[in-house]
Amino acid sequence: VQLVESGGGLVQPGGSLRLSCAASGFTFSMFAMSWYRQAPGKERELVAHITSAGGITNYANSVLGRFTISRDNAKNTVYLQMNSLKPEDTAVYLCNAQALMTYWGKGTLVTVSS
Repeated sequence: VQLVESGGGLVQPGGSLRLSCAASGFTFSMFAMSWYRQAPGKERELVAHITSAGGITNYANSVLGRFTISRDNAKNTVYLQMNSLKPEDTAVYLCNAQALMTYWGKGTLVTVSS
């Protein structure tokens, strides 16, 4: 089982990034997928969640209206489009897959700074 995140980097405030999480080793279409983030010295928090078929999404209040989660079950990939980024969005972003089992990726670092 693998979840491999990509797309992180350094971006200026107000900028955008698109994160991807490529899944392998399990039946991706049967798993709900989430993005979490963890900033230095802070607890891990749920950012966005999408159901297995992609019909329902949920977001943390802090990112509502700025971030969009989506998935392509044909490509075994989940995405997080992040717009209007703020310095407080700086964190390691981790991909999570959940059904009867739970799997985690290792994360990708997003730094929002001028």
